[in-house]
Amino acid sequence: MTSHRQIFKSSAIIGGASVINIVIGIVKVKVLAVLLGPAGVGLMGLYQNIMGIASTLAGCGMGNSGVRQLAASAGEASTLAIVRRALWLGNLVLGLAGGVILWLLREPVALWVFGSATHVAEVGWLGLGVLLTLISGSQTALLQGLRRIGDLARISIASAFISAVVGIGLVYGLGQAGVLWFVLAAPAISALVAGYYAARLPRPHTPRDWQAIQQQWQAMLKLGIPFMAAGLLTLVTQLAARSLILRELGLDAAGHFQAAWAISMTYIGFVLGAMGADYYPRLTEAINDHARARQLVNEQTEMALLLAGPALLAMITFAPWAIHLLYAESFAPATEVLRWQALGDILKVASWPMGFILLAKGRGGLFILTELSWNVVYLAMIAFGIQEWGLITAGVGFCIAYLTYLLLMAWIAGRLIGQRPFLQNSIAVVLLLSVGTIIIYLAGQSARMGYVVGALMTLGVGAYSLKRLDKVVDVRGWLRGKLGSRYAK
Repeated sequence: MTSHRQIFKSSAIIGGASVINIVIGIVKVKVLAVLLGPAGVGLMGLYQNIMGIASTLAGCGMGNSGVRQLAASAGEASTLAIVRRALWLGNLVLGLAGGVILWLLREPVALWVFGSATHVAEVGWLGLGVLLTLISGSQTALLQGLRRIGDLARISIASAFISAVVGIGLVYGLGQAGVLWFVLAAPAISALVAGYYAARLPRPHTPRDWQAIQQQWQAMLKLGIPFMAAGLLTLVTQLAARSLILRELGLDAAGHFQAAWAISMTYIGFVLGAMGADYYPRLTEAINDHARARQLVNEQTEMALLLAGPALLAMITFAPWAIHLLYAESFAPATEVLRWQALGDILKVASWPMGFILLAKGRGGLFILTELSWNVVYLAMIAFGIQEWGLITAGVGFCIAYLTYLLLMAWIAGRLIGQRPFLQNSIAVVLLLSVGTIIIYLAGQSARMGYVVGALMTLGVGAYSLKRLDKVVDVRGWLRGKLGSRYAK
C-alpha cells in the first residue's frame, strides 16, 4: 500500500468519526449556548482549560512517549507487554496524584483564573477529571501505538454521543451549575469506552518484571516531560489568553473566543487526528531512514492540505452562518476571530507533519523551543493588541503565530532529516493563504460579495483537490472496492 493510500484510508476512518462528532458537537454546544448564552460557554472553556492544564502537568507526557515506545516495540512481544503495563500503571498513579494536588490547590487556582473565590469548589472537582483523563489517555495511547485506527474511531464516536446526552441532561436539569458536570462527563465516558476496547486486546502473559517496568517509566518520563512542558506551555497560553480576554472584555467576550476556538479546532480534527493516530507511529518506525522519512512528511503534508484546504476556505467564507448555526445570534462577534483562525489553520496543517519529526526523533528540548515560539508570539499579540483592536486580535495573533512556527519548523526539519517541501505543497500553501485573505478582505467590504466570491473560489479549490486525490489514491477505485465488498457481504 502506498503512503498516499494509507494516509487517505486513515484520514477517511478518523474523518468519518470526526464528521459524526461534529454533528454531535453541533447539538451539544448549541443546547449549551441557547440555555446559558455566551457566559455559560465561556465558563465551560475556562473549566476545560484548567482541567487540560492539570491533566497535561500530571501526565508528564507519558501518553506521547508511550505511543512512541509502543510503536518502537511492536515487533517484540515481551517488550510490548512491559510497555503496556508501564503505561497503564504510570498514568493511574500520576492521575491520582494530579487530582489530589488540584483539589488541594483549588483556591489559589480559582483566584488566579477567575479573580475571586466564587468557583473554588468547582475547580476542586476538576481534579476528578484529571484522573479520568489520564486513565482514558493510557487506553487510547495503547490503541494508537498499536495503530488500531478503527477502535480509535469507534471510541471517539461512542464517547462523543454518550457524553453529549449526559452533559445536556445535566445542564438542562441544573442550569449553570451543571456546566462543571458537563465538562467532567467527557473524560468519564471516554475512560469507560476506551477501557472497554483496550480490554478486548490480548492480555500480556509475561510475568511482571518490576525492574523492566521502572526502566520503561524512566524512558517515558525522560522523553515525556519535555513533551508535557511543551503541551503545558500551549495550555497555559490558552488559559492566559482567556483570562486576559475575560478581564479586559468580559465573560461574554470569553464566550465568543471559546466559540471561535472550538469551531476552528473541531473542523480540522479529522486531519490532525489521523496524523496522531497513524502517521506518527509510521514516522517513528522510519525516522532513521531519512529518505523514507522525508517522503512520509511530504506526502502527509500534501494529503493534509488537499483534505483540509477546501474545508478551511469554506469556513472562512461561511463563518457567520457557522457561528449562528452552531451557537446563537448573540455569538456574532466571534465571526472575524473564526475567519482569521481558519486562515491560521492552513499554516497549522502545513506545519504539523514537520512537527512530528521532533516527536519521532525524541528531541524533547527542541520540541519545547518550537512550541514556545508559537506561544510567545500568540500571547504577545493578544496582550499588546487587545485594548486597541479588541477580540479580533486573538484571531490575527493565531495566524501570525503559526506563520512564525511554520518557518521555524521548515528550517529545523531541513537540519534534522534534510527535509525539503514538495514544490506543489509550497504552491498550495501560498494559494490557500492568498485565497483565504482575499475572501476575508471582500467579506469586510460586502458580506454578499464575500459569500459569492468565497463560494466560487472554494468550489474551484475543492474541484482541484478531488482531482488530485483521485490521481494519487484512485478515490473512485477505492470507493468502488469498499462498496463492492459491502454488497458482497
